[in-house]
Amino acid sequence: MTGRATKVVAGGVGAASVVGAVTAAALWSDRDRRTQLQRSLRVWRLTARRGAHWAVIRLRGRRADDAARQALETGFAIKTAQDVAKELGQMKGVIMKAGQMLSFIIDGLPPEAQQALAQLQADVPPMAPSLAAQVVREELGDEPQRLFLQWEPEPVAAASIGQVHRAVLHDGRVVAVKVQYPGVDRAIKGDLDNVELLYGMFSSFALKNMDVKGVVEELRDRMADELDYCHEAACQTEFATRYAAHPFIHVPAVVPERSSQRVLTSEWVGGRTWSEFDAWANDGQRQRAAEVLFRFAQGSIHRHGVFNGDPHPGNYRFHDDGSMTFLDFGLVKRWTPGEWESLTPVLDAVLAGDPVAVTDALVWAGFLSAAHRADPQLVFDYVSSPYVPYLTDEYTFEKGFTGEVLAKLVDLTGPYAEVIHELNMPPSFVILDRVVWGVSALLSRLEARNRWRGILAEYRTGAPTCTELGEQEASWLALRDGCPLRASELAGDGEADHLRVDEDHPVSQGHRHSRFRRGQAS
Repeated sequence: MTGRATKVVAGGVGAASVVGAVTAAALWSDRDRRTQLQRSLRVWRLTARRGAHWAVIRLRGRRADDAARQALETGFAIKTAQDVAKELGQMKGVIMKAGQMLSFIIDGLPPEAQQALAQLQADVPPMAPSLAAQVVREELGDEPQRLFLQWEPEPVAAASIGQVHRAVLHDGRVVAVKVQYPGVDRAIKGDLDNVELLYGMFSSFALKNMDVKGVVEELRDRMADELDYCHEAACQTEFATRYAAHPFIHVPAVVPERSSQRVLTSEWVGGRTWSEFDAWANDGQRQRAAEVLFRFAQGSIHRHGVFNGDPHPGNYRFHDDGSMTFLDFGLVKRWTPGEWESLTPVLDAVLAGDPVAVTDALVWAGFLSAAHRADPQLVFDYVSSPYVPYLTDEYTFEKGFTGEVLAKLVDLTGPYAEVIHELNMPPSFVILDRVVWGVSALLSRLEARNRWRGILAEYRTGAPTCTELGEQEASWLALRDGCPLRASELAGDGEADHLRVDEDHPVSQGHRHSRFRRGQAS
């Protein structure tokens, strides 16, 4: 771990400590306020511990040589990761989700630290079976044992907002039943309503001119959606319809008659988890999985205008035939009129390698003030950093890529200080930015190499396919449309999301049921 990356961790520790202390005194008025205070104090104690530890490390480091200082900083990172995983893993809700995001995006941490934070990507402590049954009873009107032919009281997986139980419907279908934790709505609403804490944390890391209020409000809207499983069911059904009979992308079907605001029942899906796949897969399988991940994200963003904003390792299942299942559609971003149109000129200019055009597009999109004094070349170098993989015909994501780039972008004393001072982040970009970084982190873990620029062009401009998977997807689009044209002529067809799936078509029938054999979580 680099010293710069350690400073990023330490800076967050110190900022959150101050914010927690400032806001704590105002929250002790009622039950929800007390819950909010207790969660704020828990984060404050965590950050205070880490802040005190960092102060000791800095003091010792002044008297140490480079090797000893590096050992001290590595030890600090490992201890911090262990402390964070232990504390946040118990809290659930928004705070735990924030920890999950950091746990896989900051990939420049030592292996021991990554292993500790990996706990936040897997299972968290579940609720008691009686509590899960109570939620099902309140939501669906009867006991789980009556609603389902078989009900497993012990969850197969637990996550930040709910846990998953395996069950069997009376018609014999095996399903996954996601049950929301009782009271997690109060915890999340408390986190979201504590605007002083959220604004303060963002201000500590934000670009100087950032519309912090707008950014936080965008996050509030999207994360509040996750509490409503009816909303998630509608989003999941939309994605399942869009990708019906797709050759390598699958989204589980929702069972609406056994779903409600706090219970979501879906088709049971097997396959390997991320950690299982990582331990099992050979290089070819890893490269294929990376391209499937990338194509799902880019197709959703560019073709459909609606995309999953939570690229988290726990939300994927890998199958022996090379296909993948995508889970958890609680956090979904849908472009509103004009949003995507304001962002595409920036991406076009970045991919064209034109610093002046990039700077002009950033002004037009609201990233830069018209009165800015930033040097266009510096602006281009800064803004294009996460898009380096798409500036060449072929690129390999090396492990540590995301952490190294992020460390450079948040270094307020580094070469881009002038740019950081000038830049803003429009609220419409927040969730897309999360996807850009999240997908990059996942591709780095897979050490993915491919013609990423060409694949992206398929979705952005309808360019010809450049890989075998692109040909497969284009053939699928042609079948959906009943179009006789060659597959390569239809790659990136932006009209695909307006087409209807013919359920009687052989491609739509029995396409993939044999692959779903193992456990599911979302």
